[in-house]
Amino acid sequence: MADATQQTEPLLTPTIDTDGAPFWQYAAQGELRIQACANPGCKELRFPPRPCCPHCQSFDSEWRKMTGRGRIWSYVRPHPPLLPAYAEQAPYNAIIVELADAPRIRLVGNLVTAPDAPLNSVDPERLRIGAKVQIAFTDIDGIAMPRWLLERP
Repeated sequence: MADATQQTEPLLTPTIDTDGAPFWQYAAQGELRIQACANPGCKELRFPPRPCCPHCQSFDSEWRKMTGRGRIWSYVRPHPPLLPAYAEQAPYNAIIVELADAPRIRLVGNLVTAPDAPLNSVDPERLRIGAKVQIAFTDIDGIAMPRWLLERP
């Protein structure tokens, strides 16, 4: 039996490192930006952020604004056992989104009915590979977390 004084486990939040910090700073402003090589002969997008371009090995980078539109590339509905902080929200989804303006870039998140809606706010029967989605951000423990909304609910 659990101790009544035991604290509830917090939700998982990202570890923000030097390479990824700009991603989270832009997210706090409601913008989706992806790191790109700043070498004029390359310009390749890369995610997750890293110090060196895997295509040309340049250390020069910039952050390009994206539309925030994409499509569900894959999804999963986690089944028990779940992390205690997420058990109350089951059944929920975790989706991989392929960005419309950068098809080789895929981001992970949750499909919800509104930015601040619970993770289980979308009926699991509505999940479809290829469904069009739009990014939205919500504050979780001081971090603007990306979430996804169906373009046509």
